[in-house]
Amino acid sequence: MKRQLKKWKLVVAATSMIMTIGLLIACQEKTAYYTVNDFESVPKTDVHLHIDTQNPIYMEFASKHNFRVVSPNVDAGTSIDDQFSVSETTKKEWPDQYAFLGTFSVESFNDSNFADNTIDRIEQCLIAGASGIKIWKNIGMELKDTKGQFVMIDNPIFDPIFNYLEVNKIPVMGHLGEPLDCWLPLEEMINTENRRYYENHPQYHMYMHPESPSYDDQINARDNRLRNNPDLLFTGAHIASLEWSVDEVAKRLDEFPNMNIDLSARMTHIQYQSVDDYEKVKNFFIKYQDRILYGTDITINANQANPNEVLQRLQESWKSHWIYLVTDSTQHIKSMQQNVKGLKLPKEVIDKIYNNNADRFFESI
Repeated sequence: MKRQLKKWKLVVAATSMIMTIGLLIACQEKTAYYTVNDFESVPKTDVHLHIDTQNPIYMEFASKHNFRVVSPNVDAGTSIDDQFSVSETTKKEWPDQYAFLGTFSVESFNDSNFADNTIDRIEQCLIAGASGIKIWKNIGMELKDTKGQFVMIDNPIFDPIFNYLEVNKIPVMGHLGEPLDCWLPLEEMINTENRRYYENHPQYHMYMHPESPSYDDQINARDNRLRNNPDLLFTGAHIASLEWSVDEVAKRLDEFPNMNIDLSARMTHIQYQSVDDYEKVKNFFIKYQDRILYGTDITINANQANPNEVLQRLQESWKSHWIYLVTDSTQHIKSMQQNVKGLKLPKEVIDKIYNNNADRFFESI
């Protein structure tokens, strides 16, 4: 009887120990990762959200969801002066939650004083509170010199401008080139959103314009510029137009230590790769956690017919991306028409990608 009682006590003790270990593991699991329910409470930053209106509902919406915003001005659409005016005002009204990137026009590129005037414009942006400068894809895809030749970002005429940006440690966000889909027929594009965009903007569908610089021309010109200005603080917008391969992105991050990337408008391409090689994509995020910034590239302007539709779209994007990066849940991604398992990145990685890496845009230059 005593022997059986002793055996029973040992079983109870062992069971208790197993339960305790299981509880500890569960607690560690809970503290090491965020959940879907943490979305509202965790501080976040969208580093690529174009807010081109002074309507306060958009910043109020971002603040409600614990988002800071970096709004890049761009040499397209609404005039850069109107964008600048909105940004300057919004920065004053939301100094801790809103930052903006100024820009410059290339309309006078062929004028002899283009570089000097551009530097003056950059200084004007900084005085107004800009956190850096945004450069757009019209350089390399639209801009031409007096001989009718396409002008790439490594053109020597830009040297004084980039030297100024580099020496003064002014952050630059570059949307240079386009996704590889841009050089494919519509039916071969992996992202239905890309397909819709190029169908509506055929002037940027390079498959239809074989006379224009190639995809490799765009990437090589950008890389040449970074080699010429190795200390430039550079963020490659839209996964640096290398969205189709985390291996290619890694090569650039290794070669250019001052280069970062944002994820805006290209998350589908990351998800597409993770379906094919889950561990490679997850390891990429972990290895380069200090070099990746979250963004959406949604544009909001004063002409929105239904602001609530825009806010709903923004919220859906934010929530879907959070589920993918934070959890290992499977969700259906419409733009790729597939089910995708989330990466479930650790808290410390999420905090960097979603917020801490963006701090540079909220620091004084």
